[in-house]
Amino acid sequence: MPAVDILDSKNNKAGKLELADEVFGVKPNKGLVHEALVNQLANARQGTAGTKTRHFVSGGGIKPWRQKGTGRARSGSSRSPIWRHGGVVFGPHPRDYSYALPKRASRQALTSVLSARLASGNLIVVDKIAFSGPKTKEAAAFIAGLNLTGTTLLISTGEDRNTYLAARNLAGVTVIRVENINVFDLLKHANIVADRGAVEKLQEVLK
Repeated sequence: MPAVDILDSKNNKAGKLELADEVFGVKPNKGLVHEALVNQLANARQGTAGTKTRHFVSGGGIKPWRQKGTGRARSGSSRSPIWRHGGVVFGPHPRDYSYALPKRASRQALTSVLSARLASGNLIVVDKIAFSGPKTKEAAAFIAGLNLTGTTLLISTGEDRNTYLAARNLAGVTVIRVENINVFDLLKHANIVADRGAVEKLQEVLK
């Protein structure tokens, strides 16, 4: 059973937390992680790109000139795709890119990433992530106190708006609630900082 040290805001050891093998001790499945990442990115696509075919371009209802005798090519409409301002052939149309991934696959992808980040030493557990107010200076001091370099993902429990407001102006720092944890954010950031309550809730949900 893996374990992790619990740190305080000054990077001092404040305890130890036993972690579940089913969540933080699994063998990473790279193929499944890739599938979950592609699914998340596809679900985030708007799919609003649209072009008009020759049937939807205004004008062009009359034949530009008579069929024969002008010495020019035979044309039936000025909205033909080969004409300027004509329709578009095989252009994109509004569509829904989203699709569902089995819940079990989603859970296994998350546990794979969490286990890999723990094994690489990039998962840090703190006793609590909380600030006295929406003060960026406090959030910067908290990050600096943990001796973190690179992008950082803060995972907190509860609806603590002060944490979000305090850290949103810090470059490379993202704050999410534990309910919104996802593969993309876990892979995107170099460091993952979660409070003890978030880790316990993850183990409860993902077991």
